Amino acid sequence: MKEYTGDKIRNVAIVGHGGAGTTSLTEALLYRSGAISRMCKVEDGQTTTDFEPEEIKRGVSVSATLAPVEWRDVKINFIDTPGFADFVAEVKGAFRAVDSVLIVVSATSGVQIGTEQCWKLAEEAGLPRLIFVNKMDRENADYDNILDNLRAKIGKRILPLELPLGKEENFCGVIDVFNQKAYKGNGNGADEIEVPDDMKDWVQDAHDKMVEAAVEADDEIMERYLEGEPISDEEVMSCLVKGIRQGIIFPVLCGSAFKNIGLGRTLSAIVDYTFPAILNEYHVTNLKNGEVERRDSNAPLAALVFKTTSDPFVGRMSFVRVFSGVIKADSSVYNASRDEVEKVGTICTLRGKNQIPMKQIPAGDIGVISRLQFTMTGDTLSAKETPVQFAPIEYPLPMYSRAIAPKKKGDEDKIASALNKLMDEDPTFIVSRNPVTKETLISGMGDQHLDILMERMKRKFGVDAVLKPPMVEYRETIRGSAEVEGKYKKQTGGHGQYGHVVIKMEPLPPGSGFVFEDKIFGGAVPRQYILAVEKGMKESMEHGILAGYPVVDLKITLLDGSYHTVDSSEMAFKVASHMAFQKAAELSKPVLMEPYYNLDVYCDERMTGDIISDLNSKRGRILGMQSAEDGRAVVKAQVPYAEILDYAVDLRALTQGTGTFEMKFDHYEDVPPRLAEKIIADAKAAAEKK
Repeated sequence: MKEYTGDKIRNVAIVGHGGAGTTSLTEALLYRSGAISRMCKVEDGQTTTDFEPEEIKRGVSVSATLAPVEWRDVKINFIDTPGFADFVAEVKGAFRAVDSVLIVVSATSGVQIGTEQCWKLAEEAGLPRLIFVNKMDRENADYDNILDNLRAKIGKRILPLELPLGKEENFCGVIDVFNQKAYKGNGNGADEIEVPDDMKDWVQDAHDKMVEAAVEADDEIMERYLEGEPISDEEVMSCLVKGIRQGIIFPVLCGSAFKNIGLGRTLSAIVDYTFPAILNEYHVTNLKNGEVERRDSNAPLAALVFKTTSDPFVGRMSFVRVFSGVIKADSSVYNASRDEVEKVGTICTLRGKNQIPMKQIPAGDIGVISRLQFTMTGDTLSAKETPVQFAPIEYPLPMYSRAIAPKKKGDEDKIASALNKLMDEDPTFIVSRNPVTKETLISGMGDQHLDILMERMKRKFGVDAVLKPPMVEYRETIRGSAEVEGKYKKQTGGHGQYGHVVIKMEPLPPGSGFVFEDKIFGGAVPRQYILAVEKGMKESMEHGILAGYPVVDLKITLLDGSYHTVDSSEMAFKVASHMAFQKAAELSKPVLMEPYYNLDVYCDERMTGDIISDLNSKRGRILGMQSAEDGRAVVKAQVPYAEILDYAVDLRALTQGTGTFEMKFDHYEDVPPRLAEKIIADAKAAAEKK
């Protein structure tokens, strides 16, 4: 691949709902451009951009994959992205590297939840959008219905620039609305033919609407148009390009990736209508004065690392979009995010998994740098003399957690190392440690996300693990009070053991913790043993009498006791304290408590009824509803943590992957007696097995 300047580079993310055909379209565009010599099917597991074993096994994309092509002396950096909600982070990262988006819509399914989600993300990122209606050769494919569907769900500024030639199995080409000519597929190309007579009125009507929409992008030309003056084709094209790049016109193309129809014209549309990468201005924070600045491609070096992967042979690979300046092989760059100088060795681009060497990454281009020591996803590479930093990539918070343990004893260190490397690759994958349950927790976007990461960990790092639901941090407390005696007396031939305490146990308000009060008079228990009593009580609280969970919110008062000048010891008083604690707890109406979390569920307003019904079934309390800044509804509730361990999966099913939630611990409440009985029985059974 030859070197290109920024005015000859286009960066385009291919997105869509899972199953719309993003990977098939990417493969077909690669084939049509001549980048690959054979077009493969997703079902065969040999497509260029779905090469990971996890993708081949499932037949779905799980990561954003770079796939550059050359067309009409222009380099197009395609990024094929996953269509499933668990992998939305890959889309978010790709959107920071590209200048426009090609949204794939199935001609049989129309606009789906994933389509709307991708559209919204592109809108938030301020990216121009083109729409490709795929699968026009399929049964029940109806282009007019799809256009109506797009206008109803996405917006009125949908503008068809192509019409289908033939329908369903007879689909054989496309009609260019601009020049009103038809192009019939002939293998890996197309023959220009006359528009069929029965379609000429349809084409003319579409052309008139195109001109009417295009001139709105230029006030002067629109004024002339409204006054009845003729508008030249060059002026209409200029208005189209302007409107598309400004995001006020969204062109619709059509074709069939499977039959290789309409793909050459799609490549040409990308070249003609989307931003040359070098024209895209950007914003960075000047680290010397803290001000946000608007820059263009002529500024000093500014590049964003938008993705990181680990290769067993190559090591860490950093995917970089250069916005200004140039990164050369065998040079040094400054990581402004970490205040580190990085050595740049070899540079390449990737087409799927295949490396294509590059001497440099110029302004506007995307490349891959191997073995950067400090650099992570989201970091900014800049000139050290003029340090700048891009705004961080905003990733969604992980919503699904599981406890992880090695399948084989002794693999703990291997797992820790592998998990750290997976975190380097995936910003939505988080590893944490629960100090109470002593579990290592991994969190991601959903069950499929974590399953794939575990498969990848086994394949790449040779370590296998078991996942299970996290333990619920139950607590025990008391609702009554009791006064008891604990006496430990043991005679053994030499020195014996003697400890004797009288205590009172009583409840405290929620959140009070533990209070110990000494009411000993007259030295009945010496000072050094009183400290042992307090320590013994704290140790006893670590394991309650009902199910072995920590005991909270109680007060222990040491009322009386006795000691032996020879046989008493700290250990004896600690044992006496344990005995007294057990007796008092049994008499003080012990109860099991569970954590409640505040849950904010973000969803489309039409889904709130299902959300509320589901939360009610989970013993949740609905606190109210309000509107979020992004226009979605927010359902606020308090729900027991035990009921929402799989809420990411449940919510995805309820909202088709569009719902999100945030949760935060709020308080503890008593577990209902029926449920408490089961939890206590399960805990005792587990203890017996040990």
